[in-house]
Amino acid sequence: MPLRPLTLLTSLLHLFIGLRLLPSLAALTPIWPVVLLLLAISAVTMPLPFVGRRSSARPVSDTWKWVGLLSMGWFSSMLVLTLVRDVGLCGAWLGGWAGLWTADWPRASAWSAAAVPLMATATSLLGFVNARRTAGVRRVDVPIAGLPAALEGFTIAQLSDIHVGPTIKRGYIHRIVEAVNKLGADVVAITGDLVDGSVPELREHIAPLGELRARHGTYVVTGNHEYYAGAPAWIAELRRIGLQVLLNEHVVLRQDSPGRSTGDNEALVLAGVTDFTAGHFDASQASDPEGALAGAPLATTTRVLLAHQPRSAVAAEAAGYQLQLSGHTHGGQFFPWNLFVPLQQPFTAGLHRLQGMWVYVSRGTGYWGPPKRFGAPSEITLLRLVRAR
Repeated sequence: MPLRPLTLLTSLLHLFIGLRLLPSLAALTPIWPVVLLLLAISAVTMPLPFVGRRSSARPVSDTWKWVGLLSMGWFSSMLVLTLVRDVGLCGAWLGGWAGLWTADWPRASAWSAAAVPLMATATSLLGFVNARRTAGVRRVDVPIAGLPAALEGFTIAQLSDIHVGPTIKRGYIHRIVEAVNKLGADVVAITGDLVDGSVPELREHIAPLGELRARHGTYVVTGNHEYYAGAPAWIAELRRIGLQVLLNEHVVLRQDSPGRSTGDNEALVLAGVTDFTAGHFDASQASDPEGALAGAPLATTTRVLLAHQPRSAVAAEAAGYQLQLSGHTHGGQFFPWNLFVPLQQPFTAGLHRLQGMWVYVSRGTGYWGPPKRFGAPSEITLLRLVRAR
């Protein structure tokens, strides 16, 4: 949606919240103008992160983007809680009309109106703390049928959906890199949506990812946000800093040890596909899980796919992968958006089974938009392959 209609819509929604809450708040407390002021600030600043993104207008500073994104998170909770309040009041009225109870309507209206900004502010503050902390390590064992002994305990450190941009900068990335390097993983996999901006804007801030260390290196696949930000330039930049970008292709990883080389039947095929929607941006980069296996050794039956969106899983299972690692969903990031993820994706978060294949969906290592996570903690995932019993 273009910026002006979106700004009009959000302004009207702010007006709706004000009309539903402020009269009741005014009857309860003389500080109701504080809520009015916060609504005005939110309405004015919410569009700022998007100014100049796809127009000739000059982009605003990161400071104002910070304010706008904080407003976005607070407004989201205000809107949802206002609607929940209205449903509750409607239910209470129906119960009173049916003679089930007698309600003190002025009191109920006033105190429920006060609860909305208090709860919205509290969840936004807690969500901010959750979003800005360094993601914790989530350890997951994945049982693979027929896993070769050489691959027993093979580890993959997964990062996803970091979204380097206005509020996620070099220091945030550096802390993630330090945490991952302590894990000593065999492979680091980054499953897309690294950036929200151009290479010149963010080159300095993405640079610490070049310091990631793993036995077999770091592999990256594109997410939809790479295509919004200019995928060809980002692919070149990521390769320049030493990351290996897999564009519908694969590598064969062997756990060789001193004096012993592993054969094809003991190796692991690590494949990566472009984002599920990449073909809309560049037809030559349409996502192709089956094509990513072209030329892979037939004897190598342990196959892992990196695919940004969980909905690549149907094609991946048909192509013969044992495990798909994805992100994209953020686990919903904060309520109520987790309720809407299943409308687009088959899985929201965690480890799932799709016929003969496992799918692991990361909640993301950073966040998109508002610096807010509530009920969907960020994660650095350490997946360990184990033989199915």
